[in-house]
Amino acid sequence: MQSQTYNYKVVRQFAIMTVVWGIVGMLVGVIAAAQLVWPELNVAEWLHFGRLRPLHTNAVIFAFGGCALFATSYYCVQRTCHTTLFAPGLAAFTFWGWQLVILLAAITLPLGYTSSKEYAELEWPIDILITVVWVSYAIVFFGTIGIRKTTHIYVANWFYGAFIITVALLHLVNSAALPISLSSMKSYSAYAGVQDAMVQWWYGHNAVGFFLTAGFLGMMYYFVPKQAGRPVYSYRLSVVHFWALIFTYMWAGPHHLHYTALPDWTQSVGMVFSLILLAPSWGGMINGIMTLSGAWHKLRTDPILKFLITSLSFYGMSTFEGPMMSIKTVNALSHYTDWTVGHVHSGALGWVAMVSIGSMYYLIPRMYGKTEMYSMKLVTTHFWVATIGVVLYIASMWISGVMQGLMWRATNPDGTLTYSFVESVKASYPFWTIRVVGGVLFLTGMLIMFYNMVKTIAGQKAYNAPVLAPAGAHA
Repeated sequence: MQSQTYNYKVVRQFAIMTVVWGIVGMLVGVIAAAQLVWPELNVAEWLHFGRLRPLHTNAVIFAFGGCALFATSYYCVQRTCHTTLFAPGLAAFTFWGWQLVILLAAITLPLGYTSSKEYAELEWPIDILITVVWVSYAIVFFGTIGIRKTTHIYVANWFYGAFIITVALLHLVNSAALPISLSSMKSYSAYAGVQDAMVQWWYGHNAVGFFLTAGFLGMMYYFVPKQAGRPVYSYRLSVVHFWALIFTYMWAGPHHLHYTALPDWTQSVGMVFSLILLAPSWGGMINGIMTLSGAWHKLRTDPILKFLITSLSFYGMSTFEGPMMSIKTVNALSHYTDWTVGHVHSGALGWVAMVSIGSMYYLIPRMYGKTEMYSMKLVTTHFWVATIGVVLYIASMWISGVMQGLMWRATNPDGTLTYSFVESVKASYPFWTIRVVGGVLFLTGMLIMFYNMVKTIAGQKAYNAPVLAPAGAHA
């Protein structure tokens, strides 16, 4: 009887597209950053900053980050459940369906077909396609857990599962709209005014909390122990971390709406839960980093571990900075400034991108029956180029943001503003230029990764590993 093999095909497809969309998303980001320094680069309405910014966020979060989550969750759930994917045809559909969603977004966003919300920019027909793909994803993922060969469900799958369920809930509630007609892309939002703002930031912050945090913590809990060759530092802490994080995150959204028409008590609830979030967030970071106990020496020579552990350091920094920025008095200085942009990118580039890149470097060679990339020296080069790029980016935005906040609130003895808004813009230019340099470095790292991936795959046959029988109760 022929032995069963893991379904690596869909993992391979998503892993390759992770790198491709990473380049596209970061290239658009570099162009948008350059447009703020050189406004003449706003050459046409569909290549204007206002159209490219939502394209950039969608491409990096949902195309690059989304493909990384699909790839790693499909790999992790098979390996830890000791079974092949449930409904392989549906798994294949999630790949092509998700690529279609991304392609439609890349076309419609520059053309201006948006619902004008901060995060949920896509119009209703695309929203329906996202829903169909996501339900299919849930069926494949939870179906695989349902046919698992072990009694135990490994903690990474808890995080992936929470991310899948919550993102489905967020998408359905935030995208609720009434189409003008079946032939029109346009629709009316189900909410208005301050209720719309509240729903938007309930969605927006939980997209950060579940799409960009819980999902990638699933990645961390699988790939850090695998690459380090060590068990998770504390399995008990990982379970406490899970429940504390998913309960608390849901309530933190209102901190985006300080000093607005949102009721004061709601703003305070958001702030308090944001401060509480520091504990489970740092619990996860400590658990990941302490997994290297007894294997610290590997950091000297293993660039993949460098990516993974540095990403956890950025995660710790971002999850300290976020609660701090939710405090109303700090928020009065930081909000609407480049400080927020720096905070977002320390999370997006430092945490999300670096843990994804490290995981892809582990995953890609194994999809072709190899144990490492074509050139580990290039992986090391990528690490340093990316790290310097992130540091330049966030340091310039911190300085620029604090400066902007101080300039905007500065007053003369007679109560008039000391600086006009345009003076703060002029003062920000040097830091915006440094941001472009940081972005170019990070993009360069992705191009190095693409070259390394192509050389790793070249001439190799696709590989599907045989399903391993569970060893005792352990995955």
